[in-house]
Amino acid sequence: MVLVEKELTEPVVGAAIEVHRRLGPGLLEGIYRKCLIHELRLRGLRVQYELPLVLDYKGLKLKNAYRLDLLVEGKVVVELKAVQRVEPVFKAQTLTYMRLQGAPVGLLINFHVDVLRDGVTRLLL
Repeated sequence: MVLVEKELTEPVVGAAIEVHRRLGPGLLEGIYRKCLIHELRLRGLRVQYELPLVLDYKGLKLKNAYRLDLLVEGKVVVELKAVQRVEPVFKAQTLTYMRLQGAPVGLLINFHVDVLRDGVTRLLL
């Protein structure tokens, strides 16, 4: 599974590094999201954004309960942040989105760091 995870996430991480290299830290999350979507598409990757998730609680369907920041190639959930500190709840949130979407891998990317590799957390279900 590790090889599959790396194969799926490396192109996304590379695109995020390019965005961070050009823009640096300190901007709003929405700016990074728009630029990352553009960069991923330039690289030929299929990207969905602000994708609504349905939450099914014992037969109660809650439409638009959550929105994914990005879903890349239908398999990688990408949750973006631009925060001073990544809180444990952000990882839990990303794992929940992955489970609800049925995505095997996820990335939590925090753009508010000096070196983007320090802001990337890979997650597996």
